[in-house]
Amino acid sequence: MSERRWIITGCSTGIGRAIAEHVLNRGERVAVTARNPDDVKDLVAAHGDRAIAVRLDVADPDQVSAAVAEAEARFGGIDVLVNNAGYGYVSSIEEGDIDSIKGMFDVNLFGALRMMQAVLPGMRSRRSGSIITISSLAGRISNPATGFYSSSKFALEGLSEALSREVEDLGIRVCSIAPGMFRSDFSGRSLKTGEKGVSDYSDGVHARIELVKSADGRQMGDPDKLAAMVVSVADMEKPPRQLIAGPDAYAAITARMDEIRAAMEQHRETSIATNFDE
Repeated sequence: MSERRWIITGCSTGIGRAIAEHVLNRGERVAVTARNPDDVKDLVAAHGDRAIAVRLDVADPDQVSAAVAEAEARFGGIDVLVNNAGYGYVSSIEEGDIDSIKGMFDVNLFGALRMMQAVLPGMRSRRSGSIITISSLAGRISNPATGFYSSSKFALEGLSEALSREVEDLGIRVCSIAPGMFRSDFSGRSLKTGEKGVSDYSDGVHARIELVKSADGRQMGDPDKLAAMVVSVADMEKPPRQLIAGPDAYAAITARMDEIRAAMEQHRETSIATNFDE
C-alpha cells in the first residue's frame, strides 16, 4: 500500500487536510492541493519527497489539468483521487442568487467531474485506481435553506454512482462517502448565504440558516476518523458505491429511506397503473 500515489482536493483546512495528513503518515505519496499552496507548505515540508504542494482551484479547468499533470510527472501516475473540495450556500429557493448557485455547482459538482475526467485515462491504462468523493448527508436528504447545496450533492452522488458502474470492469473502484456534521469550516468560514430578507421565510428558512451557522465548532464528527475511513475505503478490494459517515447521518438517512418506502407502498397502485391496458 505504501507505493500508492494520491491527489486530494481542498487540503488547506478541515477534512481535506486531515485526509492528507493521515495518508502521508502511512508513508504514501500525496499531491496536496489548495487554491493557495502556501496553506499546505507546512504539511508538505514534514514529509520530504513523498508530498508536493500543488495549486488547484477545481473551478479552473487549466489548473485541474496542470495539477494532475504535475502529480503524474512527480509520482509516475495517480492511484487514488479524493474529491473533497466544496463549500455550502444557504438560502431559500426563492431568494437564491443564480450566479452564486452556479459558482457553487462549478466547485462541488463540475470541479469533481473535471478531476474524474483528468485522472481516468491513466487509471484506465493501468486497469487500476480508486476515486473517492466526499459527498454529504445533504446529498441524500434535502431540507429548507440547504436546497441548493443538496442539489449539488445529489447530482454528485448520481455522477459517482454512474461512474462506478461504468469503470468497475476496468479495475477502477469508485465510492461516494456521505458525512453528517463533521468539525470543519462548512458552517463557518466556507459557508455562503443568499438570504434577501423576505419576511415570510424568517421563522423557517432564515431560522434554519442561523441553526446551520450555530453548529460551527461544535460538530461531533471527528475529521481524523473520517480520514481513516477514506483510507479504509481505498484499501478495500470491492468498496461500496455509497457509504455513510457519522451516527447522525446514519440515523437521518435510515429514517428518510423508511419514509420513502412507506410513501411508495401507500401510493403503489397509483404508481404501477400507468401501462397500456391489455
